[in-house]
Amino acid sequence: MAAEPGSTHVIGPDSELSQVFELAQQLRVDSVRASTSAGSGHPTSSLSAADLMAVLMARHLRYDWQRPANPAGDHLIFSKGHASPLLYAMFLAAGAIDEQELLTTYRRDGARLQGHPTPVLPWVDVATGSLGQGIAYGVGIALTGRDLEKQPYRVWVLCGDSEMAEGSVWEALDKAGRHKLAHFTAIVDVNRLGQTGPTEWGWDTDVYARRAEAFGCRALVVDGHDLAAVDQALTTAADGQAPTVIVARTVKGRGVAEIADAEGWHGKALPDDLAERAIAELGGVRRLTVRGPRPPADAHPREPVGEVPIDLPRFEPGDKVATRVAFGKALVALGARPDVVVLDAEVGNSTHTADFGKAHPERYFQTYIAEQQLIASAVAMAVRGYRPYAATFAAFLSRAYDFIRMAAISQVTMALSGSHCGVEIGADGPSQMGLEDLAMMRAVHGSTVLYPGDATCAAALTAAMADLEGISYLRTTRGAYPVLYPAGESFPIGGSKTLRATDRDQVTLVGAGVTLHECLAAADHLAADGISARVLDLYSVKPVDADALARAARDTGALVVVEDHHPEGGLGEAVLSALAEHHQTPAFAHLAVRNLPASGTPDELLDAAGLSQSCIARAARDLLAG
Repeated sequence: MAAEPGSTHVIGPDSELSQVFELAQQLRVDSVRASTSAGSGHPTSSLSAADLMAVLMARHLRYDWQRPANPAGDHLIFSKGHASPLLYAMFLAAGAIDEQELLTTYRRDGARLQGHPTPVLPWVDVATGSLGQGIAYGVGIALTGRDLEKQPYRVWVLCGDSEMAEGSVWEALDKAGRHKLAHFTAIVDVNRLGQTGPTEWGWDTDVYARRAEAFGCRALVVDGHDLAAVDQALTTAADGQAPTVIVARTVKGRGVAEIADAEGWHGKALPDDLAERAIAELGGVRRLTVRGPRPPADAHPREPVGEVPIDLPRFEPGDKVATRVAFGKALVALGARPDVVVLDAEVGNSTHTADFGKAHPERYFQTYIAEQQLIASAVAMAVRGYRPYAATFAAFLSRAYDFIRMAAISQVTMALSGSHCGVEIGADGPSQMGLEDLAMMRAVHGSTVLYPGDATCAAALTAAMADLEGISYLRTTRGAYPVLYPAGESFPIGGSKTLRATDRDQVTLVGAGVTLHECLAAADHLAADGISARVLDLYSVKPVDADALARAARDTGALVVVEDHHPEGGLGEAVLSALAEHHQTPAFAHLAVRNLPASGTPDELLDAAGLSQSCIARAARDLLAG
């Protein structure tokens, strides 16, 4: 029997589909009410998916809304995060939020019901809204649940048809099929209309189905407004047989005749008069409560990781060791911590993550050349309480930058490493040279950016990243360079090391990574000319050691900053910002890669870029002469 408008009936897993229909109408009404009250939002995108979500939450979503941290509970990800009115209407129906919060705080300043969902809400795993990411996160969470947590939860992802044009979607579905993630289901809301007009394939659901099947997933095509068909598809999806993509044909704006399947309504709240008519057409306000399938039995969460002794590798000063090698050896040592996991994008023999894979194969994950999925899986593992390290060439992280940016919005903690940085890599040429990564990672909210100059520093910083909050980034060098520091040396985050200093210093040479070694050699050249140069190892690029820089500026009056990176956004600008905060204006020279590099030996390319020891010494002389 259908519920009457204004009723307070409880909708449970055994309710008739007619009652589930009333729930769907309630979700539509509340989506309209919330967005009209806010004066903005995406009600039409919410209306199209309301039937899908009503059936899911009433009959299939095994979730304890009062205890979202239950590790056995299912996961629901709104990849089409702009449909947040629908998601928040679901929260209201579940009793997680109240009507006042929905109608008076949605999209308002300081409120937790933001325009796109974020984990400030305990029922939200990851921030979404940058389209094409939700399926990738869902795949990562499904992989984590099966292979790490050993939990029975299912992962459900609602995505829109527009975002199916994103390559990250197909990277994710490829991995869902490759790993046979049978507890993963993507629900594609094929409502035909995008932001500016029809989507690429409109209502051609067969196209989506064939593509999903090509990536090893099971495809189920349904009428997204036929509740019985949707219920059957969700039942099949949960049978544990295969990763599933439900392709649901829907109507954007469903239930409101004036806007249904009409262009020009994307992202627009209904004005008050139209909202009033829409609510009446949808049957009025209801106050149904959902009690879905029996919540999963309480599972015992993993015990917090206590103090675990870490035996870091030791390197002898003077030995030549690449920092990427030290990174790999340090990861192996960190494997003593059961929460540390490592992800590779098929370059593990270069980044040396493969060392961890050999020592701890059960916590090593290969994403192949799919950098977006690399980061998405790392984010997912972080969400589930692990400490992921994800590594590839620094240049290739730029392909996944939007995932890194969104991870910061999700307030995720994870460690990234980029190897093969700068012109120092030599003959491979510019396509492989990370020359933008410092700027990229410095711009990430709350990030920590580290650039070790030797193996001892690299190992220490790799270990420190396991306890850093937020997104941390380690830049490693391809070539082997002399170890500068003894084992056990301390490298505080936000610190620096002064390797050469006297009370007669006339100039400070500031380097990191490979340029630190060039600065040391340049200091020897200058000493031969009677010029005393201080050498500063700025291994912490963000936060930077502003006090040491200000002190060097006061003591020497001149700074030469040298970085194997483009001049924009890297070490030089970090130094200038720090000096400005301390109101220091020393004579200043900034050596960076300003040309377009080509192939060559590391020494040739460093010299061509103006970063070699002779170039540094010349810049210091010119600065002092000027």
